[in-house]
Amino acid sequence: MKEHFQLKVADILNRKHFENARVIAGHDGVQQIVKWVHVVEATSIRNLLNGHELILSTGVAWKDNVDLFISMVKQFYKNNAAGLCIEIGTYVSEIPAEVIEFANENQFPIIIFEEEVPFVEITQDIHSVIINQQYQKIADLEDYSQSLNKRLLTIETYEDILQFIFSALDVQIIFRMKNKDYEFVPEINRTDEAIILSKIDVAKQNPSQQIAISPIFLFGQEYAELIIYSKDIPISEYDLLILDRTGTALAQHLLRDLYVEEKKRVEEFEWLHGWLEGEHSIEGIQEYLIENGIKTKTSDVVVLITKLFPIKDKSINDVTYLKLLFRSVFEQNGFVVFSVEKRNEITFILLNSRAKKNLKERIKKAVDSLQESEFIRKQSSAGFIIAAGKFTESLRDVHKSYQTAKETIRIQQKMTNKQIYHFYEDLHLYRLISQMSKYTDLQELASEYLYPVIQYDQKYNGKLLETLKAYLECNGSKQETSNKLFIVRQTLYHRLQKLENLLGEDFMDHEKRVAIEFMLLVHDYLSGSKPGVINQVR
Repeated sequence: MKEHFQLKVADILNRKHFENARVIAGHDGVQQIVKWVHVVEATSIRNLLNGHELILSTGVAWKDNVDLFISMVKQFYKNNAAGLCIEIGTYVSEIPAEVIEFANENQFPIIIFEEEVPFVEITQDIHSVIINQQYQKIADLEDYSQSLNKRLLTIETYEDILQFIFSALDVQIIFRMKNKDYEFVPEINRTDEAIILSKIDVAKQNPSQQIAISPIFLFGQEYAELIIYSKDIPISEYDLLILDRTGTALAQHLLRDLYVEEKKRVEEFEWLHGWLEGEHSIEGIQEYLIENGIKTKTSDVVVLITKLFPIKDKSINDVTYLKLLFRSVFEQNGFVVFSVEKRNEITFILLNSRAKKNLKERIKKAVDSLQESEFIRKQSSAGFIIAAGKFTESLRDVHKSYQTAKETIRIQQKMTNKQIYHFYEDLHLYRLISQMSKYTDLQELASEYLYPVIQYDQKYNGKLLETLKAYLECNGSKQETSNKLFIVRQTLYHRLQKLENLLGEDFMDHEKRVAIEFMLLVHDYLSGSKPGVINQVR
């Protein structure tokens, strides 16, 4: 490691006023780092020390009390002091054997002045050295940052950044992007790699002085990690600052690469649009995937459409970053992602890259993650809805998934049901209703069954339609229905009697009940909000 000079107890022994000082115990601890000098003449040091202080004392507070002397030395050690310098002759004539024994056992340096020394001049001298060290570290850190920022303008790969931090620190650099292997700079043999990786695994649970890890986040998710490993010398605060600055530079470079890559994908629009429309042969699709270095174990594919509301005031950069976010999240959940942007829609072709199981669950997980994203929450100018089409096992049938995804979007925009249906396969009867609406006056059809109930509610606020839905959902259980509606049984009985008067006593008979349940879904579909009023993420 290219170690920055750090003041140690051994260095201080060579400075002014220490010519006649002697180390009488804890000789093995003279390599302790000194970060400050503190004069202590009290018997309690609670909250006085932060660690790595060199203690100066005349011993006046414990001059006649050996037990207190020992207690004070133990307190200094417990608070991670660098050592104790004590003046002999004025108040303390000798150091107790118990103190020397403790200091030797714990490598805690005890230094004696055999003649009176000016503590003020000692503190001034040592503090000036420490402060100059800090200034030098700041200057070196600024030089490193400026050099790194200049290089960011010209470097082509992140490997150049890894070489740069290695040149600055001369320690083992380890880097890994998510779902990829670890890279080592400089390269080492496999055996040493395995040893270091095992130490990294331990350090993630129990921090180590030889290992420092800097996670790199893009779009609020961990995208990579940068690690430094020092075999012999503990990692310093300066090393950590260099690591942090380099991690930030890597994040900027990786984000730039992702952005450029996303821009290039715009050129693929025409081909992908043809895929969505079913224009390509299976051979052409497979050739395209091979040319782009894409290998998958399955041909499972689904189309997902994200519809933005509204498109006004949204810059192209917002949409580009939105696509980057979607791509990042879905890739982490096991999909190869292709995107096509058209007007206020972004269409994603999701090609499964894992085993088929949990396919739907992984998409749900990704959608939930997107909705919780800080980037999404900040986009107050536009909301969006998400719809997934039919799952297909053939790359040639992407157009079928695309058409059903569009149908899912249309149905979503119609529905008032609080439940969100992201998947075409979850729409069930709503798909039938959507098809029927193209050829039949559903409003008139629904009115034949529900108009008396709706009219009664409008006139008397009787909540009969709400009661009817709950009663059917509970399969005619009066107790479950009253619990669901938070009403007493007598109120429910009164409402059910009204429903019998309006719909007929046979409204719970099988065929009529099925028809009424279907018409309730039709009513929900027809009462849906218009597309323009959706203003939240669904």
